[in-house]
Amino acid sequence: MNRNRRIFIVVFIVFTTIVALFAIDMASRTTAPWNRRRELERALPVQKDGTAVDTAATDTLLIP
Repeated sequence: MNRNRRIFIVVFIVFTTIVALFAIDMASRTTAPWNRRRELERALPVQKDGTAVDTAATDTLLIP
């Protein structure tokens, strides 16, 4: 095996590993489409009668 081919193989393996690690990192930081509803329910709590809870009313930064 000549030197150029060996360098190409090493660079290819390193590049592929880096791209795979980036893909795994991005996948771990995103939400799957089938889990978005549950995440929305956690972010915006809903009362038993179906109305949304006013979260701005409890914000202390809005009080003068």
